[in-house]
Order: sequence, then C-alpha cells, then structure tokens
Amino acid sequence: MAPPTHFTLNTGAQIPAVGLGIGTWKSEPGEVRNAVAFALKNGYRHIDAALIYGNESEVGQGIKDSGVPRSEIFVTSKLWNTHQPNVRGGLQKTLNDLGLDYLDLYLIHWPVRLVPNESSELLPVNPDGTRSIDRSWDQSETWRQMEEVYREGKVRAIGVANWSVPYLEQLRKKWTVVPAVNQVELHPFLPQHKLREYCKSLGILLEAYSPLGSTGAPIMSDPEVQKIADAHGVSPATILISYHVNKGVVAIPKSVSEKRISSNKEVIPLSEKDLTVLDGLAGLGKAKRINTPLWGFDLGFDDWYGPTK
Repeated sequence: MAPPTHFTLNTGAQIPAVGLGIGTWKSEPGEVRNAVAFALKNGYRHIDAALIYGNESEVGQGIKDSGVPRSEIFVTSKLWNTHQPNVRGGLQKTLNDLGLDYLDLYLIHWPVRLVPNESSELLPVNPDGTRSIDRSWDQSETWRQMEEVYREGKVRAIGVANWSVPYLEQLRKKWTVVPAVNQVELHPFLPQHKLREYCKSLGILLEAYSPLGSTGAPIMSDPEVQKIADAHGVSPATILISYHVNKGVVAIPKSVSEKRISSNKEVIPLSEKDLTVLDGLAGLGKAKRINTPLWGFDLGFDDWYGPTK
C-alpha cells in the first residue's frame, strides 16, 4: 500500500505529508527564493517558514515566481519568541514579508518568551551573556492570542513547535482550541515515543524537522539505516523521510539544492519490521538531539540522555 500523500488536521484541512523546510542560516542571497520556486514547480505544495529564519521575503518571492496558485500551497510560519506578547504584530510582519493574506498554519516557535533589548530585537541577551528570557510569562496568554487570529481567519490552523508533554499539559488547562500540530525534532535517534502517544491521544499531528539529522547526528550513515536503504534500492534519505510518513508524521527536510529537493519528495512504503528497527536505534545508545538552544532551563523533553536546556 502506498504511503499517504496528505494527512488531515483536527480542523479538517489537508496538509501535505512532505514539506520543504527553508530554515537554513547559511543560504546565499537568492538561494531560498530559487529553492521555493523550484520546489513548487516540481510538485511540492507545502512550505515551512519562520520569521527567525530571516528569509520570509525570499520565500514569498519564490511562491510568486513558481506560478502555482496560492490556494494550492500549504504555507506554515512561526511566531518568534520576542513577539509572544503581540501575536497579531508578529503575524502581520510575517504576512507582509511573505506577501500573503493568510497562513495555512501558524505555530508558536518555542515555549519561551524573549524580551528584546538594545542587544537585539530577536535574540536579546543580558549583560552576562545569557538569553533575555521572561520566565514569568504565561504561555496560555500567547495561546489565547493565537486563538484570536485563528478565529479571525488570518490563519487557518494554529499549533506549537518544540513543546514537550509537560508544557502541553499546562497549556491544555487553558486552551479552547486544541493545537493542530506540534513540530519537533524527530528522527530515529530521537523518536520521542511518549510525546508521539500523547499528541496522538489529543488529535495533535506531529511534524518532524531535521528528519535527516546533521553532521552532529549522522543518521544517514548509520549501518541499520543503510541496510534498509539497500534492501529497498533507495537512498538513506528516502528511508528517513519515509519513516515519518509511514508513521503518520509530516516530514520537513531542509535543502536549497535542486537535486536534494527533488529526491526528498520520494516516499516509499516500509514494513513493520523496518519501522521497528528504526524506532529502536536510539535505545541502542545512539540517542542524539541536534537542536539544543541555550534557553537556560529544562524544556521537559523525555530524552534518554537528560533534559534539554
């Protein structure tokens, strides 16, 4: 049986199972624009953006360049930490930069409020070099404002990113709209089994960023991943992306390379045996988190190797 091409959000909307992630800090001018246009011309219909990536204007230009109608594209962006007290303002900046009237999905990027100061508007630090964080901020207030823009129709669905079970449990006490999505780091070295079950029980769809790992977590060179790839006659990247889609998770591989963008949209069916092997890699001592921003406190993820700061 062929893997699904789309999943259904708890709003009833359809979201493509594979999207193009453009969260790269090292792109040259024009690269993101060209990557987005190429991806859309070559069959992608899901673009994952964020204000903090600093390239939403290029994303918007790429959407226009593609010639694909807006109604056919699922566009996600994320509320940055410094805009948590003013969701509408953060959203409007993103819409202006993208040149769009609405988003299909808007996520709270982290359950962390940063307080802008003279050091930076987006990544402020204190005099001692630590992040300028407001630990007293109530995340349910940010969510209340997310629910407002959702009801106004400026975003078609709302969700979160990088939220663990304890943080979702706190938010659950106050929400009237259940998050449609939780976008987190997810791959065979960080399978987050408990988070998967929790989100599934509430109808929250998981999205996997960094599904292919990185130089710090070389999943694609893992012998077990390579063995499965060889058995299917495909690349390790195809196995890792297919792993998520076969398990009901949206995969968002990042690339500005036309060759990789083309190959990353390939998804194949995997057997239960394949999925069991991939699910078990972290438990064999291979557990590894790629994205560990130094917020200075535990974000509550249940990893094998301790809390995420």
